[in-house]
Amino acid sequence: MNSKTLWNQEQEKLFFIKSLEVASPEQLFYITEDHRYIAYWPKKYPDKKTTLQSRNAIIGTYTERWVAELINEIANEVGGFAVNGVISESIGLSNRSPADVAICKTKNQYQYPKDIITIIEVKMSIVWNWEFDPIENTLTCLGDYRTHQGNPGLLRSDSILKAIGKSINIRVSGFEASKIPIIIIGNTPITKTYYEKVDYLKRNGIIQGFWSINPKPVDNGENIKTTKFNGFYRFDTYEELEQSSLDLLKEEREFFSGMRTRKKLGEFIEIANEEPTYEGKAQRFLDLLRRSED
Repeated sequence: MNSKTLWNQEQEKLFFIKSLEVASPEQLFYITEDHRYIAYWPKKYPDKKTTLQSRNAIIGTYTERWVAELINEIANEVGGFAVNGVISESIGLSNRSPADVAICKTKNQYQYPKDIITIIEVKMSIVWNWEFDPIENTLTCLGDYRTHQGNPGLLRSDSILKAIGKSINIRVSGFEASKIPIIIIGNTPITKTYYEKVDYLKRNGIIQGFWSINPKPVDNGENIKTTKFNGFYRFDTYEELEQSSLDLLKEEREFFSGMRTRKKLGEFIEIANEEPTYEGKAQRFLDLLRRSED
């Protein structure tokens, strides 16, 4: 795979080709009443339908590794490595719920929070509908996600909510996670009902962005580039992804939250203002905010 190629039809086709080397067609495709192998049930499919669960783990593992390979060069530019399945118990990344991908200062699976540069959750799935011919061993694209019954990737509410839940769990695990950006990477747009929510999450520092790395998920028609405050953003080139990633990772940031009286906040601001530099003022304010029990 070209490590600088974003997700597209050819990358998706390659997933099926690679996966068919180790998995059966029945694990990857639905089988219609007339014995066709298809990735999704077409809209208005009239016959009996089954639910295919076996593909979820296969596409999940594949795309997590694919994303790690895609961003590894970016990771190197910030002095790190793209690592799959990162565990860091103190910030909520357990063996049962590791980071799909993280950029870390070492290649170890077990990491100290101080060595994690960013955390990436991968919410990618099959976007287009495909038909597999087991006799000819060929794959044919039948249309984009608007032609089938499944909601892929970030178009699924459960995918969005799981990503939000895991991110919040990391954020509330302790101050050790406060300097680590969290990015959600998908390969579809999001539904309009989540536009304001993802913008709110970004503006409040909980998640630094829902990023789609599929420039053309639909064959024609509406394809959102970004929400109003960039909570969701679609990347069209590797260079665009690289620049945004470096802009996010090269300058140290810090998440903070709290609920204090206005009087107490005013006191903190007055005390922090005694510091001579902007950085010093910020650090003093954060220290006061975190040590106060009010």
